[in-house]
Amino acid sequence: MRATGKVIAMSAMALAVAGCSTLSSLNPFKKEDKTPPAKLVDIKSPSPVKVVWKHSVGKAGVNVFTPALADNSLFVADADGNVERLDAASGKQLWRAKAGTDLTAGVGSDGKVVVVGGTKGKVIAFDAATGKELWTAQATSEILSAPVIGGDAVIVRSVDNRITAYDEKTGEKRWFLQRPTPALTLRNAPGMVVAGTNVVVAQPAGRMLGLALSNGVPRFEVPVAEPRGATELERVSDIGGTPVVFEQDLCTVTYQGKVGCFDANTGAAKWTKDASSDVGVSVDPRFVFVADDKGSVIAFSRDGGASAWKSDALSYRRLSTPLSFGRTVAVGDFEGYVHFLSREDGTMLGRVSLDSSPIKSVPLLAGSNMIVQTQAGTVAAIAAE
Repeated sequence: MRATGKVIAMSAMALAVAGCSTLSSLNPFKKEDKTPPAKLVDIKSPSPVKVVWKHSVGKAGVNVFTPALADNSLFVADADGNVERLDAASGKQLWRAKAGTDLTAGVGSDGKVVVVGGTKGKVIAFDAATGKELWTAQATSEILSAPVIGGDAVIVRSVDNRITAYDEKTGEKRWFLQRPTPALTLRNAPGMVVAGTNVVVAQPAGRMLGLALSNGVPRFEVPVAEPRGATELERVSDIGGTPVVFEQDLCTVTYQGKVGCFDANTGAAKWTKDASSDVGVSVDPRFVFVADDKGSVIAFSRDGGASAWKSDALSYRRLSTPLSFGRTVAVGDFEGYVHFLSREDGTMLGRVSLDSSPIKSVPLLAGSNMIVQTQAGTVAAIAAE
Protein backbone atom coordinates (compact mmCIF):
# COMPACT_ATOMS: atom_id res chain seq x y z
CA MET A 1 0.00 0.00 0.00
CA ARG A 2 2.83 2.41 0.75
CA ALA A 3 4.39 1.82 -2.66
CA THR A 4 1.08 2.50 -4.38
CA GLY A 5 0.63 5.75 -2.45
CA LYS A 6 4.10 6.85 -3.50
CA VAL A 7 3.28 6.23 -7.14
CA ILE A 8 0.12 8.30 -6.88
CA ALA A 9 1.95 11.14 -5.14
CA MET A 10 4.63 11.22 -7.82
CA SER A 11 1.94 11.24 -10.49
CA ALA A 12 0.24 14.15 -8.79
CA MET A 13 3.48 16.14 -8.95
CA ALA A 14 3.78 15.38 -12.64
CA LEU A 15 0.19 16.38 -13.20
CA ALA A 16 0.79 19.82 -11.74
CA VAL A 17 3.22 20.70 -14.49
CA ALA A 18 1.86 18.66 -17.38
CA GLY A 19 -0.45 19.76 -20.16
CA CYS A 20 -3.93 18.35 -19.93
CA SER A 21 -3.56 16.54 -23.27
CA THR A 22 -1.17 14.07 -21.60
CA LEU A 23 -3.25 13.41 -18.51
CA SER A 24 -4.26 9.83 -19.33
CA SER A 25 -0.62 8.77 -19.74
CA LEU A 26 0.09 9.71 -16.10
CA ASN A 27 -2.24 7.08 -14.66
CA PRO A 28 0.08 4.41 -13.18
CA PHE A 29 -2.72 1.83 -13.20
CA LYS A 30 -3.61 2.27 -16.85
CA LYS A 31 -1.64 0.75 -19.70
CA GLU A 32 0.00 3.53 -21.67
CA ASP A 33 -1.67 4.15 -25.01
CA LYS A 34 1.03 4.50 -27.66
CA THR A 35 -1.34 4.65 -30.60
CA PRO A 36 0.27 6.81 -33.29
CA PRO A 37 -1.67 9.77 -34.69
CA ALA A 38 -3.74 9.05 -37.78
CA LYS A 39 -1.95 9.75 -41.04
CA LEU A 40 -3.54 12.38 -43.21
CA VAL A 41 -4.94 11.06 -46.47
CA ASP A 42 -5.60 12.96 -49.65
CA ILE A 43 -9.09 14.40 -49.94
CA LYS A 44 -10.89 13.71 -53.19
CA SER A 45 -12.38 16.89 -54.64
CA PRO A 46 -11.59 19.03 -51.59
CA SER A 47 -13.80 22.02 -50.87
CA PRO A 48 -12.13 25.39 -51.46
CA VAL A 49 -10.47 26.63 -48.27
CA LYS A 50 -8.18 29.64 -48.19
CA VAL A 51 -6.18 31.71 -45.73
CA VAL A 52 -7.48 35.28 -46.03
CA TRP A 53 -4.70 36.83 -43.94
CA LYS A 54 -1.97 35.91 -41.47
CA HIS A 55 -0.36 37.88 -38.67
CA SER A 56 2.48 36.84 -36.38
CA VAL A 57 2.29 37.52 -32.67
CA GLY A 58 4.77 35.96 -30.23
CA LYS A 59 4.80 32.35 -29.05
CA ALA A 60 2.39 31.05 -26.43
CA GLY A 61 4.96 28.93 -24.61
CA VAL A 62 3.38 26.40 -22.23
CA ASN A 63 0.13 28.38 -21.98
CA VAL A 64 -2.77 28.94 -24.36
CA PHE A 65 -3.91 32.32 -25.69
CA THR A 66 -7.23 32.70 -27.49
CA PRO A 67 -8.04 35.89 -29.42
CA ALA A 68 -11.01 38.02 -28.31
CA LEU A 69 -13.39 39.58 -30.84
CA ALA A 70 -15.13 42.91 -30.18
CA ASP A 71 -16.21 45.81 -32.40
CA ASN A 72 -14.78 44.24 -35.58
CA SER A 73 -11.36 43.98 -33.92
CA LEU A 74 -9.31 41.07 -32.68
CA PHE A 75 -7.28 41.36 -29.50
CA VAL A 76 -4.36 38.94 -29.29
CA ALA A 77 -1.51 38.31 -26.85
CA ASP A 78 1.57 36.16 -26.35
CA ALA A 79 3.70 34.77 -23.53
CA ASP A 80 6.29 37.57 -23.80
CA GLY A 81 3.80 40.25 -22.77
CA ASN A 82 2.76 41.61 -26.16
CA VAL A 83 -0.87 42.64 -26.57
CA GLU A 84 -2.20 43.75 -29.97
CA ARG A 85 -5.35 45.01 -31.62
CA LEU A 86 -5.93 43.82 -35.18
CA ASP A 87 -8.54 44.71 -37.74
CA ALA A 88 -10.62 41.52 -37.99
CA ALA A 89 -11.24 41.85 -41.73
CA SER A 90 -7.65 42.53 -42.86
CA GLY A 91 -5.37 41.49 -39.99
CA LYS A 92 -3.81 44.97 -39.96
CA GLN A 93 -2.24 45.90 -36.64
CA LEU A 94 -4.01 48.89 -35.05
CA TRP A 95 -1.89 49.11 -31.90
CA ARG A 96 0.63 47.12 -29.91
CA ALA A 97 1.27 47.36 -26.16
CA LYS A 98 3.65 45.76 -23.68
CA ALA A 99 2.30 44.33 -20.45
CA GLY A 100 5.62 44.72 -18.65
CA THR A 101 5.59 41.09 -17.59
CA ASP A 102 5.27 37.66 -19.14
CA LEU A 103 1.67 36.58 -19.69
CA THR A 104 -0.10 33.35 -18.76
CA ALA A 105 -3.70 33.96 -19.88
CA GLY A 106 -5.88 36.00 -22.21
CA VAL A 107 -7.51 37.62 -23.91
CA GLY A 108 -10.72 39.13 -22.49
CA SER A 109 -12.40 42.14 -24.07
CA ASP A 110 -15.79 43.82 -24.45
CA GLY A 111 -14.56 46.44 -26.90
CA LYS A 112 -13.92 48.96 -24.11
CA VAL A 113 -11.11 47.28 -22.17
CA VAL A 114 -8.69 44.45 -22.90
CA VAL A 115 -7.59 42.24 -20.00
CA VAL A 116 -4.82 39.63 -19.70
CA GLY A 117 -3.28 37.58 -16.91
CA GLY A 118 0.42 38.01 -16.07
CA THR A 119 2.91 35.98 -14.10
CA LYS A 120 2.32 35.50 -10.38
CA GLY A 121 -1.33 36.41 -10.73
CA LYS A 122 -1.01 39.94 -12.08
CA VAL A 123 -4.09 41.29 -13.90
CA ILE A 124 -3.47 44.00 -16.51
CA ALA A 125 -6.15 46.06 -18.27
CA PHE A 126 -5.70 48.23 -21.38
CA ASP A 127 -7.90 50.73 -23.14
CA ALA A 128 -9.28 48.92 -26.18
CA ALA A 129 -9.21 52.02 -28.38
CA THR A 130 -5.65 53.16 -27.71
CA GLY A 131 -3.74 50.33 -26.01
CA LYS A 132 -2.96 52.53 -23.02
CA GLU A 133 -2.60 50.64 -19.74
CA LEU A 134 -5.55 51.48 -17.48
CA TRP A 135 -4.92 49.56 -14.27
CA THR A 136 -3.36 46.49 -12.70
CA ALA A 137 -4.58 44.22 -9.91
CA GLN A 138 -3.19 41.23 -8.05
CA ALA A 139 -4.90 37.84 -7.96
CA THR A 140 -4.11 35.31 -5.25
CA SER A 141 -2.36 32.82 -7.56
CA GLU A 142 -1.48 32.04 -11.17
CA ILE A 143 -4.08 32.78 -13.84
CA LEU A 144 -4.57 30.30 -16.68
CA SER A 145 -8.16 31.10 -17.73
CA ALA A 146 -8.86 34.10 -19.95
CA PRO A 147 -10.66 36.85 -18.02
CA VAL A 148 -14.25 37.61 -19.06
CA ILE A 149 -16.13 40.90 -18.93
CA GLY A 150 -19.80 41.51 -18.21
CA GLY A 151 -21.91 43.99 -16.26
CA ASP A 152 -18.96 46.43 -16.14
CA ALA A 153 -16.95 43.84 -14.20
CA VAL A 154 -13.82 41.89 -15.10
CA ILE A 155 -14.04 38.32 -13.81
CA VAL A 156 -10.79 36.47 -13.12
CA ARG A 157 -10.33 32.86 -12.01
CA SER A 158 -6.97 31.88 -10.52
CA VAL A 159 -5.67 28.32 -10.17
CA ASP A 160 -6.50 28.22 -6.44
CA ASN A 161 -10.14 28.37 -7.67
CA ARG A 162 -10.79 31.88 -6.42
CA ILE A 163 -13.17 33.84 -8.64
CA THR A 164 -12.72 37.62 -8.34
CA ALA A 165 -14.59 40.52 -9.91
CA TYR A 166 -12.84 43.83 -10.57
CA ASP A 167 -14.41 47.12 -11.61
CA GLU A 168 -13.89 47.45 -15.35
CA LYS A 169 -12.91 51.14 -15.18
CA THR A 170 -10.81 51.30 -12.02
CA GLY A 171 -9.66 47.76 -11.22
CA GLU A 172 -11.13 48.02 -7.72
CA LYS A 173 -12.12 44.65 -6.29
CA ARG A 174 -15.91 44.24 -6.17
CA TRP A 175 -16.34 40.71 -4.83
CA PHE A 176 -14.69 37.32 -4.67
CA LEU A 177 -15.69 33.72 -4.06
CA GLN A 178 -13.33 30.97 -2.94
CA ARG A 179 -14.21 27.42 -4.02
CA PRO A 180 -12.52 24.17 -2.94
CA THR A 181 -10.17 22.36 -5.28
CA PRO A 182 -9.77 18.54 -5.42
CA ALA A 183 -6.40 16.94 -4.76
CA LEU A 184 -5.89 16.39 -8.50
CA THR A 185 -7.16 18.58 -11.31
CA LEU A 186 -6.27 19.19 -14.94
CA ARG A 187 -3.67 21.92 -15.35
CA ASN A 188 -5.71 23.55 -18.05
CA ALA A 189 -7.68 26.75 -18.45
CA PRO A 190 -11.21 25.99 -17.21
CA GLY A 191 -13.20 28.65 -18.95
CA MET A 192 -15.87 31.16 -18.00
CA VAL A 193 -18.74 32.58 -20.04
CA VAL A 194 -21.19 35.41 -19.45
CA ALA A 195 -24.82 34.28 -19.69
CA GLY A 196 -27.19 37.21 -19.24
CA THR A 197 -26.73 38.59 -15.73
CA ASN A 198 -24.65 35.59 -14.66
CA VAL A 199 -21.12 34.40 -15.20
CA VAL A 200 -20.80 30.62 -15.55
CA VAL A 201 -17.51 29.23 -14.28
CA ALA A 202 -16.21 25.75 -15.14
CA GLN A 203 -15.23 23.96 -11.95
CA PRO A 204 -13.06 20.97 -11.06
CA ALA A 205 -14.79 17.62 -10.51
CA GLY A 206 -17.16 18.16 -13.42
CA ARG A 207 -19.33 20.99 -12.10
CA MET A 208 -20.61 24.31 -13.46
CA LEU A 209 -21.12 27.28 -11.17
CA GLY A 210 -23.40 30.20 -12.05
CA LEU A 211 -22.73 33.47 -10.21
CA ALA A 212 -24.51 36.82 -10.30
CA LEU A 213 -22.29 39.33 -12.09
CA SER A 214 -23.37 42.09 -9.74
CA ASN A 215 -22.32 40.54 -6.42
CA GLY A 216 -21.00 37.00 -6.92
CA VAL A 217 -23.97 35.31 -5.24
CA PRO A 218 -24.28 31.70 -6.49
CA ARG A 219 -27.34 31.24 -8.70
CA PHE A 220 -26.80 27.55 -9.42
CA GLU A 221 -24.20 24.80 -9.19
CA VAL A 222 -24.77 21.67 -11.24
CA PRO A 223 -22.82 18.45 -11.80
CA VAL A 224 -22.10 17.64 -15.42
CA ALA A 225 -20.43 14.36 -14.48
CA GLU A 226 -19.68 12.62 -11.20
CA PRO A 227 -16.08 11.47 -10.61
CA ARG A 228 -15.68 7.71 -11.03
CA GLY A 229 -12.82 5.24 -10.65
CA ALA A 230 -10.63 3.54 -8.09
CA THR A 231 -7.75 6.04 -8.13
CA GLU A 232 -7.46 9.82 -7.88
CA LEU A 233 -6.33 10.05 -11.50
CA GLU A 234 -9.20 7.92 -12.73
CA ARG A 235 -11.59 10.20 -10.83
CA VAL A 236 -10.44 13.42 -12.52
CA SER A 237 -13.51 14.66 -14.41
CA ASP A 238 -12.85 18.37 -14.82
CA ILE A 239 -14.76 20.38 -17.38
CA GLY A 240 -12.80 20.72 -20.59
CA GLY A 241 -12.51 24.13 -22.18
CA THR A 242 -15.16 26.82 -21.88
CA PRO A 243 -18.92 26.23 -21.55
CA VAL A 244 -20.88 27.58 -24.52
CA VAL A 245 -24.12 29.58 -24.38
CA PHE A 246 -26.39 29.20 -27.42
CA GLU A 247 -29.84 30.73 -27.10
CA GLN A 248 -31.20 29.17 -23.86
CA ASP A 249 -28.72 26.26 -23.84
CA LEU A 250 -25.54 26.05 -21.81
CA CYS A 251 -23.44 23.18 -23.16
CA THR A 252 -20.16 21.68 -21.98
CA VAL A 253 -18.08 18.49 -21.74
CA THR A 254 -15.87 16.92 -19.09
CA TYR A 255 -12.77 14.78 -19.15
CA GLN A 256 -13.64 11.13 -18.38
CA GLY A 257 -17.29 12.01 -17.96
CA LYS A 258 -20.17 13.55 -19.91
CA VAL A 259 -21.20 16.01 -22.59
CA GLY A 260 -24.48 17.79 -22.07
CA CYS A 261 -26.70 20.83 -22.34
CA PHE A 262 -28.35 22.69 -19.47
CA ASP A 263 -30.74 25.59 -19.04
CA ALA A 264 -28.61 28.75 -19.23
CA ASN A 265 -30.66 30.52 -16.56
CA THR A 266 -31.20 27.80 -13.97
CA GLY A 267 -28.60 25.13 -14.72
CA ALA A 268 -31.30 22.46 -15.01
CA ALA A 269 -30.07 19.50 -17.06
CA LYS A 270 -31.64 18.95 -20.48
CA TRP A 271 -29.52 15.94 -21.44
CA THR A 272 -26.12 14.33 -20.89
CA LYS A 273 -24.24 11.59 -22.75
CA ASP A 274 -20.98 9.74 -22.06
CA ALA A 275 -17.94 11.53 -23.48
CA SER A 276 -14.39 12.52 -22.57
CA SER A 277 -12.69 15.70 -23.75
CA ASP A 278 -10.38 18.33 -22.31
CA VAL A 279 -10.94 20.95 -25.04
CA GLY A 280 -14.60 21.95 -24.93
CA VAL A 281 -17.54 21.95 -27.34
CA SER A 282 -19.02 23.90 -30.24
CA VAL A 283 -22.77 24.46 -30.57
CA ASP A 284 -25.01 25.46 -33.48
CA PRO A 285 -28.79 25.31 -34.08
CA ARG A 286 -28.75 21.54 -34.69
CA PHE A 287 -25.63 20.00 -33.15
CA VAL A 288 -23.19 19.93 -30.27
CA PHE A 289 -19.72 19.02 -31.55
CA VAL A 290 -17.04 17.34 -29.41
CA ALA A 291 -13.40 16.49 -30.19
CA ASP A 292 -12.72 13.73 -27.69
CA ASP A 293 -9.50 12.70 -25.99
CA LYS A 294 -8.84 10.02 -28.63
CA GLY A 295 -9.19 12.42 -31.55
CA SER A 296 -12.68 11.44 -32.63
CA VAL A 297 -15.01 14.23 -33.73
CA ILE A 298 -18.58 13.55 -32.65
CA ALA A 299 -21.83 15.37 -33.42
CA PHE A 300 -24.66 15.12 -30.90
CA SER A 301 -28.17 16.36 -31.55
CA ARG A 302 -28.65 19.61 -29.67
CA ASP A 303 -32.25 18.56 -29.06
CA GLY A 304 -31.92 15.47 -26.86
CA GLY A 305 -28.28 14.47 -27.32
CA ALA A 306 -28.67 11.63 -29.81
CA SER A 307 -25.42 10.76 -31.60
CA ALA A 308 -25.65 12.04 -35.19
CA TRP A 309 -22.24 10.93 -36.48
CA LYS A 310 -18.67 10.17 -35.45
CA SER A 311 -15.43 10.56 -37.42
CA ASP A 312 -12.19 8.79 -36.48
CA ALA A 313 -10.21 10.24 -39.40
CA LEU A 314 -8.18 12.42 -37.02
CA SER A 315 -7.59 9.91 -34.25
CA TYR A 316 -4.88 10.81 -31.74
CA ARG A 317 -4.01 14.06 -33.51
CA ARG A 318 -4.56 16.08 -30.29
CA LEU A 319 -7.42 18.17 -31.57
CA SER A 320 -8.51 21.66 -30.60
CA THR A 321 -11.98 22.74 -29.64
CA PRO A 322 -14.11 22.32 -32.79
CA LEU A 323 -16.01 25.16 -34.45
CA SER A 324 -19.27 25.00 -36.38
CA PHE A 325 -18.37 26.99 -39.50
CA GLY A 326 -20.93 27.28 -42.29
CA ARG A 327 -21.60 23.83 -43.70
CA THR A 328 -18.51 22.46 -41.98
CA VAL A 329 -17.15 21.78 -38.52
CA ALA A 330 -13.52 22.89 -38.29
CA VAL A 331 -10.88 21.61 -35.88
CA GLY A 332 -7.14 22.20 -35.45
CA ASP A 333 -4.47 19.61 -34.64
CA PHE A 334 -0.98 19.23 -33.16
CA GLU A 335 0.79 19.87 -36.49
CA GLY A 336 -0.86 23.20 -37.27
CA TYR A 337 -3.48 21.86 -39.67
CA VAL A 338 -7.10 23.00 -39.66
CA HIS A 339 -9.44 20.27 -40.88
CA PHE A 340 -12.93 20.82 -42.27
CA LEU A 341 -15.52 18.08 -41.87
CA SER A 342 -19.05 17.99 -43.19
CA ARG A 343 -21.42 19.34 -40.57
CA GLU A 344 -24.04 16.80 -41.70
CA ASP A 345 -22.14 13.51 -41.72
CA GLY A 346 -18.48 14.09 -40.73
CA THR A 347 -17.01 13.49 -44.19
CA MET A 348 -13.60 15.14 -44.59
CA LEU A 349 -14.02 18.12 -46.92
CA GLY A 350 -10.86 20.19 -46.72
CA ARG A 351 -7.63 21.05 -44.94
CA VAL A 352 -5.26 24.00 -44.60
CA SER A 353 -1.83 24.24 -42.95
CA LEU A 354 -0.90 27.30 -40.89
CA ASP A 355 2.47 26.33 -39.43
CA SER A 356 3.93 23.22 -37.79
CA SER A 357 2.93 24.09 -34.21
CA PRO A 358 -0.12 22.84 -32.29
CA ILE A 359 -3.46 24.62 -32.33
CA LYS A 360 -4.71 24.70 -28.74
CA SER A 361 -6.65 27.96 -28.65
CA VAL A 362 -10.40 28.07 -29.26
CA PRO A 363 -11.22 28.95 -32.89
CA LEU A 364 -13.77 31.74 -33.26
CA LEU A 365 -15.99 33.29 -35.90
CA ALA A 366 -15.36 36.81 -37.22
CA GLY A 367 -17.91 37.62 -39.90
CA SER A 368 -17.51 35.10 -42.71
CA ASN A 369 -14.05 33.99 -41.49
CA MET A 370 -12.81 31.77 -38.73
CA ILE A 371 -9.88 32.92 -36.61
CA VAL A 372 -7.18 30.58 -35.31
CA GLN A 373 -4.06 31.20 -33.21
CA THR A 374 -1.28 28.60 -33.10
CA GLN A 375 1.19 27.99 -30.29
CA ALA A 376 3.97 29.46 -32.48
CA GLY A 377 2.00 32.72 -32.72
CA THR A 378 0.39 32.57 -36.15
CA VAL A 379 -2.98 34.32 -36.09
CA ALA A 380 -4.93 33.52 -39.25
CA ALA A 381 -8.30 34.24 -40.82
CA ILE A 382 -9.63 31.35 -42.89
CA ALA A 383 -12.55 31.28 -45.32
CA ALA A 384 -14.34 28.16 -46.55
CA GLU A 385 -16.78 28.11 -49.47
